[in-house]
Amino acid sequence: MTLSTPADAQHTAATTKKNITRLIVATSVGNALEWYDISVYAYFAVYLSKAFFPANDPTTSLLLTFGSFGLSFLIRPIGGIVLGAYADRHGRKASLMLSIVLMTFGTLVLALMPTYQTIGILAPIGVMLARLVQGFSAGGEFGSSTAFLVEHMPERRGFVASNSRARASAACSGPASVRS
Repeated sequence: MTLSTPADAQHTAATTKKNITRLIVATSVGNALEWYDISVYAYFAVYLSKAFFPANDPTTSLLLTFGSFGLSFLIRPIGGIVLGAYADRHGRKASLMLSIVLMTFGTLVLALMPTYQTIGILAPIGVMLARLVQGFSAGGEFGSSTAFLVEHMPERRGFVASNSRARASAACSGPASVRS
């Protein structure tokens, strides 16, 4: 039989708190990066419309750009279902890593995509496919990251779950406006 001393108990509590802090920071950073990719696309929509969509009519190319932006929101529930089932079978951490890899792949495809003038109709198709991958990834990441945190902090699950919702709300709303 071993007895633990108060020093051992304090060390264990400090280590646990440090691990929980690392988990919260890691999931917050992953969530922020996913939303950052989505926000950058919306912010640069005018430039993306000129580069990746037919430029005959600027309004049509901008509408196509925002249409592909909207695709990422439509595919999210499917990503949540598929990656949620994957997380249930293979673990939350594996699901989060898959989500990050998918988001990285979608972002890489967008970054390396040749312009419409270079490859023609393949450019808008590639952009739309990349946006679908990004939306799928974002849908799976949000639920898995919340469940991951709740599973690691069952005694504070309400706080952790609400914190992840607040992170998503803050990421969606963009920069906070100053009110007087």
